[in-house]
Amino acid sequence: MLLQFGIAFAVIGFMAAFIGLNLVVAKLLSPSNPSAGKSVPYDCGEAPVGVGYRQYNLRFYLVALVFVIFDVEIAFMYPVTAIFKDLTLEGWGGLAFAEILIFVAILTAGFVYSWKEGGLDWVREQIGAVKGAK
Repeated sequence: MLLQFGIAFAVIGFMAAFIGLNLVVAKLLSPSNPSAGKSVPYDCGEAPVGVGYRQYNLRFYLVALVFVIFDVEIAFMYPVTAIFKDLTLEGWGGLAFAEILIFVAILTAGFVYSWKEGGLDWVREQIGAVKGAK
């Protein structure tokens, strides 16, 4: 077992040395001609206009988070569904199906809770606003 760890550490050491060697060689061989134009962050030949930072609406991140959650759900369910026929033939099909149902139920409960609390509403009411007031 120690031999396997030794091999793994040797490979990690080789990778670190290889990366370090490449960085040193690149630093030694690359030309260095600093200028004002090269220090501009917008590197396409056009002069930048305005500020480069723009704050996006938080709801974009919420939609992306919901997408990632369901994308991860598919990634976790795919291996089980890919071998479901084999599991069924071995007698484990019911257990695998129950696990998938429980997994989907937990994620669905979280989605419904987020939806009910208004976490997915695009336009929200202001805190302390009176309903029906104009």
